[in-house]
Amino acid sequence: MDIRISKESEVSLRQQVTEQIILLIATEKLEPGEALPSVRELARRLKIHHNTVSHAYQDLVQRHWVVSKRGSHLVVIRELEEPTDEARQQDLDELMNVTIELARRRGYSLQQLVDRVRERLLMRPPDHILVVEEEAGLRRLLQEEIQAALRWPVEGCSQKELATNPNLAIGALAVTPQYAVGDTAPLLPKDRPAVPVAFWPGDEYVGLVRKLRAPSLIAVVSVSQLFLQTAMGFLAPAVGRKHTLSQYLLPLENSNALRGVDVIFCDSIALRHVKSPNRVHCRLAAPASIEYLSGAMESYQTALRSKRDSRPG
Repeated sequence: MDIRISKESEVSLRQQVTEQIILLIATEKLEPGEALPSVRELARRLKIHHNTVSHAYQDLVQRHWVVSKRGSHLVVIRELEEPTDEARQQDLDELMNVTIELARRRGYSLQQLVDRVRERLLMRPPDHILVVEEEAGLRRLLQEEIQAALRWPVEGCSQKELATNPNLAIGALAVTPQYAVGDTAPLLPKDRPAVPVAFWPGDEYVGLVRKLRAPSLIAVVSVSQLFLQTAMGFLAPAVGRKHTLSQYLLPLENSNALRGVDVIFCDSIALRHVKSPNRVHCRLAAPASIEYLSGAMESYQTALRSKRDSRPG
């Protein structure tokens, strides 16, 4: 462990040892399951009394950074036992305070720390997916379908929000409709471009309308005004003068609005709200795009695991 202490500092040796070990764990220089040196071994390395190290280790145990295993050795905890939101916030605040204080002692300004932290975070493999789309309803739909298909957390923002707050891209693999790639690309790190999403072609829905023999009432229900406009446009030729086509934006003002409708095309969110047996699920994202997105996330995760496995020791 790379621990440097100063006997001239106003900060106690015990606190110096404790906080520097926490920083090593937080920056993954000490990984989950890794054993700490014995009390006497670390005391000998640092040339301090073994009681000081013992007390520092006790602090780490009490603060749930390490646990006693394999005899008398302490190891970095693999997983905390479901901490409360308040405990998580306290742990994060504590970690940030330690980092700020150590950076200050070593002569770095707060701006240098902010710039370096952001740079390092942008270099980390993504741990969640960020849907970037200007229209809120369409963004919700993409989030819904991606979250249902993949195991990673999915968040969303507009291009305007991302331009105002570039930190939204930290830790994220951005996803955006194909038509928006040009607007979204300048807002993202160059080494992690957005994954374009193609939309479901909708041929099967047009085919379903063409198969209707008798004049029918047809409705499209969605949380997205853009989805409604697009659906109405590609269904219109098949509907012609034979059928009646209507659109409904959720939430419905009248719960009986869809009574008597023969075919109800629902987006992935509307499907949960419309209980009619005549509903048809209209997906937004093409399966190939979801599959490509999954492969991209897996590639980043594999690269991270390979990097960790290649570390010496």
